[in-house]
Amino acid sequence: MTGTTTASVTEQPDAGEFQRRTAPYRRELTAHCYRMLGSLHDAEDQVQETYLRAWRAYDGFEGRSSLRTWLYRIATNTCLTALEQRGRRPLPTGLGAPADDPEAPVTAAPEVPWLEPAPETLFAAEETPGRAVDPAAVVAHRESTRLAFVAALQYLPARQRAVLLLRDVLKWRAAEVAELLGTSVASVNSALQRARARLREAAPERDAVTEPGDPAARALLDAYARALEEGDIAAFVAVLRRDAVWEMPPYPEWYRGAEVIGRLVRAKCDPAPGKLRMRPTAANGQPAFAMYRRDDRGVYRPFQLQVLTLADGRVARVASFFDTRLYRAFDLPDEG
Repeated sequence: MTGTTTASVTEQPDAGEFQRRTAPYRRELTAHCYRMLGSLHDAEDQVQETYLRAWRAYDGFEGRSSLRTWLYRIATNTCLTALEQRGRRPLPTGLGAPADDPEAPVTAAPEVPWLEPAPETLFAAEETPGRAVDPAAVVAHRESTRLAFVAALQYLPARQRAVLLLRDVLKWRAAEVAELLGTSVASVNSALQRARARLREAAPERDAVTEPGDPAARALLDAYARALEEGDIAAFVAVLRRDAVWEMPPYPEWYRGAEVIGRLVRAKCDPAPGKLRMRPTAANGQPAFAMYRRDDRGVYRPFQLQVLTLADGRVARVASFFDTRLYRAFDLPDEG
């Protein structure tokens, strides 16, 4: 009689359980990868890779850390691998001096991997429901979402970027970061000090930013949109701060000064009354507008996505992104 033997069979993880447990973290992981990479599209790709790696390793997850921490470890390492093949993502202001002739032709540089904005909804998942609101924590979190902060991160080496985000944004302990990166606590603390110093060098000027929910800010934004929709350049210039900055990826040229920007918009945007339509949205903790421009058939088509910085009762900075693929990421319509 042949003896009965029991084969060793590796149990496959339950797909439904994996999806149920990991799905709640997808949006905040995307926000983390966005800060690491400076691109919403790249972040979504790396989160997809994170979930693929997590699924393959799920049967070995022993629960010695929380599932959220485990996923962040995978996502961070996935981004670090991706950054080995990528350069930094700049904004035009990080590439040189401002242009001096706003009427001169501009030439797009699509070969540059430009920094991208992210919709405000991306960062909402990082807020912990049910926890008492700490005003200082709210301000710090909003600061970590701003376009200027993400742009400054691009100047950091990849591992310093990871250390700063894990320690200062996610509030991980130094020992946890050291374990993730396979290094010592002393090395993590040293990298954090260097990252903070480099960040201050990359963004030495910090405007006293006006929050978009302030009633005066709302009135300012309404005046900004109305001036462009009515083609009133004088009114448009009046809402800009005197030393305002305007940049517009994928064009490397950028401009400083309200009067100069007014000349630029007159020359490049064709702001005749009724030609432009502004749809309010939000990006990176900042007010934003989707600008639509009327075509020859009278249809308002996506033109540029503008992210505004408000300071001192005026519009201090506008980053105008001409990549209309962003409209879909922001759930904006194809027609204005």
